[in-house]
Amino acid sequence: MDVEIIFRIAAIGILTAVVGQILKNSGKDDIATLTTLAGVIIVLIMVLNMIGDLFDTIKTIFNF
Repeated sequence: MDVEIIFRIAAIGILTAVVGQILKNSGKDDIATLTTLAGVIIVLIMVLNMIGDLFDTIKTIFNF
């Protein structure tokens, strides 16, 4: 696993947290919640793609 993936996930988390706090402080709580949800979905899609690659690798190793 590349360290780059961990840094990408951390960067998305930090960016989402900063944008969420800025929006909450400006009184836009609904948009802040949607922004946080979008960040979680993006990271979830990244992780699901990595899990799919893992299963493909396992299939090729065991010749399924």
